[in-house]
Amino acid sequence: MLSLASGVRELMKFIDEVKISVCAGKGGNGCVSFRREKYVPRGGPDGGDGGEGGSVIIEATQRKHSLLDFRYKNIFKAEAGKSGAGRNKKGRSGRDLVIEAPVGTMLKDPVSGEIFADLTENGQISIAAKGGRGGKGNAHFATSTHRTPRFAQEGQPGEERELKLELKLIADVGLVGLPNVGKSTLISVVSAARPKIADYPFTTLVPNLGVVQYDDAPPFVMADVPGLIEGAHLGAGLGVRFLKHIERTRILVHVIDASAAPEDNPLLPFEQIEHELKSYSQDMRKKPRIIVLNKTDMVKDSQLLAKIHGNYLQLGSPVLLVSALKREGLRELVRLLTQLLLQE
Repeated sequence: MLSLASGVRELMKFIDEVKISVCAGKGGNGCVSFRREKYVPRGGPDGGDGGEGGSVIIEATQRKHSLLDFRYKNIFKAEAGKSGAGRNKKGRSGRDLVIEAPVGTMLKDPVSGEIFADLTENGQISIAAKGGRGGKGNAHFATSTHRTPRFAQEGQPGEERELKLELKLIADVGLVGLPNVGKSTLISVVSAARPKIADYPFTTLVPNLGVVQYDDAPPFVMADVPGLIEGAHLGAGLGVRFLKHIERTRILVHVIDASAAPEDNPLLPFEQIEHELKSYSQDMRKKPRIIVLNKTDMVKDSQLLAKIHGNYLQLGSPVLLVSALKREGLRELVRLLTQLLLQE
């Protein structure tokens, strides 16, 4: 069986929700200064402006696949701007602090849940906290009636806020199903993904991504979501935490263990998963489905397999008979997925 310690270690590697604090840099103060030049006994004001405070910027990158880094560091402060100087010298602006996060990261208010930004493309950036404006030096305040201002502006403080980062994986195809139906084996065969595979439920504790390609067609990304159980949309098991990772997928692939389908109601596994999907989000209803009857090599009764197949055909979605373990029927599955994705 999967030990508690190894399960915790695997979950620690994949972190999809964190809270962080971001603080932009304060603007530099303006300078009070007067010209001191030979033969100019009454030089005018020449105090320079303060520099701008650095901003905290979050940038999406494909180099990261988890929010794990934020588990160890969650307070981020940008550099303050420098004060101005005489001779109208402006202070140096503070450096922006750029933080990398995985593509698919959302920036949310931890209390209201308001979404500030949704980073869905590589290189996309969001200013999480804007730097403070630098103060004006006294040179700005000289007038015909007030030629020697002895004051300057202070720099403004930078923005400071708490943020919740929430990662939703971006994949074209999502594999869904009950625990131990063979999703991990399937994705390991059709892609280069190497998930943990074993003959017991809940082997997969974190989503797995794999790149799949059919002949010369453009490749697509497939996500293997941990097995769902009854009540997943209410938080049972790891349901709510991982249901969100199929929200962005374009096609859902229902993986059904044909060898374990109840004879009196072969559609029960499909109905259980559909109930959880639709209870979690009404948007799930709009996604096209493909039904994969897996582990067909373990069904020795051909008439029983034909009956199960016939029941699923009545649902109106494409139904494929495959054996991920024996690598049977998978080329047809990849071809069909490629066609559907190209049509969208």
